[in-house]
Amino acid sequence: MKDIAISTDYITLGQVLKLGDCVGSGGEVKIFLQEKNVTVNGQAENRRGRKLVPGDTIEVEGCGSFVVKNR
Repeated sequence: MKDIAISTDYITLGQVLKLGDCVGSGGEVKIFLQEKNVTVNGQAENRRGRKLVPGDTIEVEGCGSFVVKNR
């Protein structure tokens, strides 16, 4: 599981996918979410703008697991 450290109140799912090297650019996020299974805290998610807060866990098919943490 890879930590995604943030210094703000939240981070979007699209930003997590970029920081986690699952996608190369923000433009790829929408298509990526249509093609891959992504869960946030065990629930299926396909909204790239979904706000994630510290403690949220993200599972990405073919890319791995991430957890949002405070910096």
